[in-house]
This record gives sequence, C-alpha cells and structure tokens, in this order.
Amino acid sequence: MDLSSLQPLLAAVAGVRVVTVGDVMVDRFVYGDVTRVSPEAPIPIMARQSEALMLGAAGNVARNVAALGGLAALVGVIGDDEPARDALRLVGQEGGVEGFLIRDDGRPTTLKTRFVSQGQQLLRVDLEQTHPVADEVERRLVRTLHDAARGAGAILLSDYGKGVASPTVIEACLAAAAANGAVLIVDSKARSFRRYGAVDLIKPNAAELAYATELPAETDAEVEAALARALQLTDSRAIVVTRAAKGMSLAVRGQAVRHFSRPPPEVFDTSGAGDTALAALGLALAAKAPVDQAIEFALLASSVVVEKAGTATASPEELIEAELAAALAPSEAKVVTPERMARQVARWRERGLKIGFTNGCFDILHPGHVAYLAQARSWCDRLIVGLNTDRSVRALKGEGRPVNDLEARALVLAGLASVDLVAPFDDDTPIALIRAARPDVLIKGADYAVEEVVGHDLVASWGGEVRLATLVGGHSTTSTLRKLAGER
Repeated sequence: MDLSSLQPLLAAVAGVRVVTVGDVMVDRFVYGDVTRVSPEAPIPIMARQSEALMLGAAGNVARNVAALGGLAALVGVIGDDEPARDALRLVGQEGGVEGFLIRDDGRPTTLKTRFVSQGQQLLRVDLEQTHPVADEVERRLVRTLHDAARGAGAILLSDYGKGVASPTVIEACLAAAAANGAVLIVDSKARSFRRYGAVDLIKPNAAELAYATELPAETDAEVEAALARALQLTDSRAIVVTRAAKGMSLAVRGQAVRHFSRPPPEVFDTSGAGDTALAALGLALAAKAPVDQAIEFALLASSVVVEKAGTATASPEELIEAELAAALAPSEAKVVTPERMARQVARWRERGLKIGFTNGCFDILHPGHVAYLAQARSWCDRLIVGLNTDRSVRALKGEGRPVNDLEARALVLAGLASVDLVAPFDDDTPIALIRAARPDVLIKGADYAVEEVVGHDLVASWGGEVRLATLVGGHSTTSTLRKLAGER
C-alpha cells in the first residue's frame, strides 16, 4: 500500500458503520518494577507503579474501527460487576463507539489482568465463564444485533470462545448481514470453522488455522495446504490467515492462494493485533475496497499497533506516518518533525524506555562527535538529537557556516547506530524540543557546567537528570576547517 491508495481509502472509510459482535472483555494491565525474588518461593516480587484498563476482544475491535475513522456499534454481553461498569465507562469514553451491551447476571464480565515489568508480561490472570449464552439473554442479544446492524457495511464476529457466538447468534449475524447487504467476517478461536456457515470471510491466525485443520502452517506451502483443507471444512467464501511477521495469506474458492507482506515492524506487544487487523479489514471491505487493498490496509494497521504497549489502536495519521517511513531508507526514517518525535516518545514511554536528549550543530562529523553520541546513548534506551537548522547554525557560528546543509547533517547523524531520532529545530535553543520530548536524561559536553545546559531546570522539574559527556581531545569542527584552509 502506498499513499496514493492509502489516503483515498482513509477518506472512504470515514463514517462507515460497522457492527462488532462477540465476546467483550476488559483488559487490565498492572505495571511495576521487579528488583528482587520472594523469600517465600522462587517468584519475582513486583512493586506496583500503575495500571490501565482497556476494552478487549470485540471491544478492542470496536475501538480500532473508531480510531480508523469508522462508526462502531459494539454488541456483546457483560455481567453485573465492577468490570462491567468499567466496560460501560470505557465504551462511553470512546468517540465513535456506540455500546449495545446486554447484562447477564449469570456470568462475570470477562477480565484479563496482565502483570508487566520492563515491557515483559510476568503473569496473566483470567476471570471468565465460557458457557454459551441462552434463553432471554440470547434472545435480547439477537434483537439488539438486528437493531445495531441497520445501515452497517460490515458485521465482525469476534469469537474468543467465551460463549457469545452461539449457533443462534451466528444465524442472526448471517441474517443481519443479508438484510443489510453487509460483509460478514469471523475472527475465530474455534476448532471447527463449519459452525459459522456461509460467511464471507474467516480470519484465523496461523496457530488457529493449524489447530482447525490439524496441519502445520509455518511455510507458504504449508499454509496453502492448510487453507485448502480449511475451505473443505467450511462453507465460508474465503479465508485469510494472519501470520505475524510473515504477513497474511488469502484463499478464495476457485483461486490460487495469495500471500501479502510488508517490512516487519519493531514488535513490542502483539496483544490485540488480531483485533486491529479484523477492524481494518472489515472497515475497508465495508467501504467497498477490493479485498487485496483491504488486506494491505489490515497489515499496515496491525504493524502500527504491535509497536505499542497493550491492546492499542492505530489512527489515520499513524498509518500515513508508517507508510511514509516504510518508503524511506532507515536513516531517512529517523529524521522527524517535533510532532512525530512526540508521538514516538509516547510509544517509547509506554514500553518503559528511558529517553535521552542532546543537541548541536554537528556540521562536520568527526570522531569526537561519534564518541560523544555513543556515550550519550549508553545513558539511555533511546537517544534523540536536536539538530540546528542552517539558519540556526548561522546565528550561532556566523556566515560561512554550516559547511554541510541540514539534510546532509541530519542523514549522516541518522546513519549512526547510537542515534534513534534526529529532530531539526530552527530556534536559537532546543528548549521547545526539550519540552515536547520530556527526556529522562539531558546530555551535553563536559565543557558545560550543569547550570549552563539549556533546559536543565525543566528536566530536573520532572525528575530527570543532566549528564555531561567526556570530550575527545584533538577533534573539533573548527580545527577541521582550519586544516582544510591550510592553517596550522
């Protein structure tokens, strides 16, 4: 997918109505640090720092539909408990999501609690009951589904095996899709795909495809064989399998299997990535996009969310940014605007990474610069370099400087492994960038005193630190220019 097709598609999906029906969950993330082992048993002790609540499963699909610009109608079942009240509150906070949640006093609201330290899940605790909905709850669910489906372009059935996707509810989905001319897509954790009937599309992941067909699903050839078997086991018109870094593969009856991929992202957390893919796929098909384009859209959206913590969403702006970055060389993709820098810093912070910031002109890169930046990077997990624009360099150094223009200086810096982002700034100081980045570590050379470093007071105010890097003697831009001029 390139921008010439992405931008019209984003315009087309804006305001399109999609129904997400199925198992609604609340995802609870408890974050903290682990610094010791319990004396009572060989288990880590986590000092709790914070927690976050998010809608999961069908709720996360609805969140992603709304984040991409669609209108989501969320149909599902909750209990009469605190997680149910959390779910209702979370739905109310999501712009673009309309909640149609049925209360079932006979079951708890599904709650998944994950304990996370330094970006790693230590434990997940599930509260759930998986018996099928029945009787009056099932009848209310069917009536609600038909009401919510009016005017919808797609119905997305998210079957996590928690009891909502009963045979009666599946039949209601098929009937509602037919009545509204909507595409019906199933995201299935079930062993049998046949139970869904003649849906338009089933979207398992590779492990679920292997489970349903009892065939391996790793290589392209294995996936093709498993998809052929899956089509024999279901009345679905097509099956698309998500394969993590290997992309997606599509099997349509009577056609050869097609494989889709994009450059693999930096994966941090795959929680909910399948929900994002389902939302993007359904939204694009609801907007009448070709299935190939819908799959590319889903791949792009899921590549954005796996770089975030928790069950995340992807916005149109992030999709455009990711597509632009994919078209650039790795070093070019590191050169960012202040706005892109702030968004990237937010993603890094979600992952618990320590942010460092330094700045300079870096006119003629020399060994002293390289050593300085390497030392700065050793004090943080990610290093941002604020880079003076050409005008800003002239204001500091006088006419004749810089020798190399902004583009050349930025690309050379971005080519260093120690540099994670380069953010040009036109002001005389980088104070605006420092405010936007809120670094944990502010770094300058040892030729400064801490009190002379621009932004030292700001960084201290939010609990950060200022560190002074050792300078390598015998190297400077000024001495290099003198040598070039033939001076001694």
